[in-house]
Amino acid sequence: MITKVKATAKYVRVSPYKVRQLTPLITGLPVTEAQRVLTFTDKRAAAAPLLKVLNSAIANAENNDGLDADELVVHRAFADEGPTLKRFQPRALGRAYRIRKRTSHITVVVSPAEEN
Repeated sequence: MITKVKATAKYVRVSPYKVRQLTPLITGLPVTEAQRVLTFTDKRAAAAPLLKVLNSAIANAENNDGLDADELVVHRAFADEGPTLKRFQPRALGRAYRIRKRTSHITVVVSPAEEN
């Protein structure tokens, strides 16, 4: 049976565009290497929540399914768009500019290395 373990974080206050720049970097890597990549990337705004979801997926695999963390690889990582908070910035002559505060739903799927 194929064991895939998933972790999701919803309504994360970071743009999905920023998270999607990092997901190809970690897909297919062993989880320890993916943690290292996310720790030392220069895109910290998106790396911090993505690292939290990755650590949660590893913990889910260890505690719920009894898998060894050293044998896990990132099977899939993606970020979907959540609801957008709309705010307005007052401008000159009575105008207002819309500010969109975007949110993300981040999902990371890990599986044992031999099943990829």
